[in-house]
Amino acid sequence: MPIYTRTGDRGTTALFGGKRVLKCDELVDVYGSIDELNSWIGLVSEKCKVKSVKSFLTIIQSDLFTIGSSLAGWKGDLSRLSGRVIEMEKHIDEMDKYLPQLRNFILPGGSEAGSFIHIARAMCRRLERQTVALAQNQEVDARIIKYLNRLSDLLFMEARFINKKAGVKETVWSGMKKKHQ
Repeated sequence: MPIYTRTGDRGTTALFGGKRVLKCDELVDVYGSIDELNSWIGLVSEKCKVKSVKSFLTIIQSDLFTIGSSLAGWKGDLSRLSGRVIEMEKHIDEMDKYLPQLRNFILPGGSEAGSFIHIARAMCRRLERQTVALAQNQEVDARIIKYLNRLSDLLFMEARFINKKAGVKETVWSGMKKKHQ
């Protein structure tokens, strides 16, 4: 069976249940961001050497598919998202014990895996903004927004944690530099 259907050749796509919408629809844009984030998390997982982080990222990828399905109209159970938020908070708290306290902003970067996680975190923030905007026009389960908010916190901490494990020092943002004269 071929992967192509030709049904989207005129710029439309089908939602769960068969309703067709433009591919530039706000909801489809959110799906696209979920797909981008999920792909980056897959890359991060591949690059990550920290087993506990890697295994949790695979769970996150599955959650993102569930979130996308729900937004598309699937009427399944999202109750696991609340439990996952609690799991994320526990992971954040555990990593926080290992890391130096933040007193300033840090610049995204560090090791290769840490840098990739910072990209995923920024994408997660964008997805969260898009989902909040979508919620202004259609019903979005509040657990999804809470999940995405906590996920971006988790990704930030994972970037710091992985960089620390790799022995890469964080670069503290020091504001605007004065122009040399």
